Amino acid sequence: MDKLWKGRFTKNTDKTADAFNSSISIDSRMYRQDIEGSIAHAKMLGDTQIIPKDNSSEIVKCLKQMLDDINNGKLAIDTSFEDIHSFVEYELIKRIGNTGKMLHTARSRNDQVATDFVMYTKKETIDLISFIKKMIIGLTNHAKKHTATVMPGYTHLQRAQPVTLGHYLMAYAIMFLRDLKKYEKILSDMDKCPLGSAALAGTAYPIDRNMTAKALGFDKPSLNSIDSVADRDFACDVCYVNSLVMMHLSRISEEFILWASWEFKFLEISEEFSTGSSIMPQKKNPDMLELIRGKSARTFSNLNTLLVMLKGLPMAYNKDMQEDKEAVMDSIDTAKSCIDIFTKLLQGIAFLPENMKTAAQKGFINATDCADYLVSKSLPFRDAYKITGEIVNWCMKNDMLLENMPIDIYKIFSPLFEMDIYSYIDIASCVERRNSYGGTSSKSVLSQIEYVEKELNG
Repeated sequence: MDKLWKGRFTKNTDKTADAFNSSISIDSRMYRQDIEGSIAHAKMLGDTQIIPKDNSSEIVKCLKQMLDDINNGKLAIDTSFEDIHSFVEYELIKRIGNTGKMLHTARSRNDQVATDFVMYTKKETIDLISFIKKMIIGLTNHAKKHTATVMPGYTHLQRAQPVTLGHYLMAYAIMFLRDLKKYEKILSDMDKCPLGSAALAGTAYPIDRNMTAKALGFDKPSLNSIDSVADRDFACDVCYVNSLVMMHLSRISEEFILWASWEFKFLEISEEFSTGSSIMPQKKNPDMLELIRGKSARTFSNLNTLLVMLKGLPMAYNKDMQEDKEAVMDSIDTAKSCIDIFTKLLQGIAFLPENMKTAAQKGFINATDCADYLVSKSLPFRDAYKITGEIVNWCMKNDMLLENMPIDIYKIFSPLFEMDIYSYIDIASCVERRNSYGGTSSKSVLSQIEYVEKELNG
């Protein structure tokens, strides 16, 4: 079949060049957006009398039928075409003849592909928002059950202070909520329609860009025609937020992998989301979490692909930009699949509070509270810190915990110690006393859950 740009050429494209130049294996995923964009454009051409209304209506009717035929499997996309735009136009002309040749009036593939791509990315971003909301709900549902479940909190992967599991899970829920807000901001930024920008300079035809923008679900047309066909910020933005989501998913996956080990034993992953070993019968491997951790690399590399590809491009459209879609589509596919599998895995996770509590009772994670006790007796914090450090050192040498060190030993280090030290450094008491805004107390965690749920529903 003839190329859309055949006019000035006298020789056929080399077959290897044809294959190298082709993008239909990737951009065929945008067939719906391409046809819907063409329908809006054809209607506008008719309403503005750029082409006869009857011709416009015939084009629209045929395009709608083509869309139905593809959706129903009656029309297969021919991958021998250069791109999805060429295929749609060829099929249109095949069905209605010369009338179909009117469709591309006042339009370039440059603004056509930009419109298709931003429409596709908008749809996928809406899907990503839906996916991530379900995951956040899954985290908050677990957090509600564990507002008083004590566990060790870590810094440097060393036991640091007691926290609640609910508090821990809400840390991730709030991370993902930030990601969700970024997706919503991207949607707002994408709400400008490139269609009508033509190749780069706009068009001399009396088109109505507001009409096509509204028909395609955009708030308004894009402002500058050169920027409209050159802009791929939206693609970078989506890949960036996908990278953030995957980084956060990788972090919580790493934690859950550790917690599922015999060394921690803080949780059990359901068998539906685990695998075994071909040689070691006892094994139950957290492969889904490991794959999420590994697949994060794909989203990072996709973002890098876009940035490196775009960095040296002059205005406006360049063929290099054909490489943008595969990177974006893979980034979106990867993020969606990982969010989905993690959300399902999360539903079947069984946390083990007793093991967490036992771990929290070791490692002197109530040492800060011991120092705070002395501060409550009017001792300066730095002096209280030094005394508590000396107490911890003594306990370590004598294989003892702060909770069971005799009061007479406490008094050797400071006469300020009284019997109430034991209730003060009780692990549950340590947690509930941390009721500062954002803290780990049950009341604070419940307020965090309330905030997140309000944001999700708002």
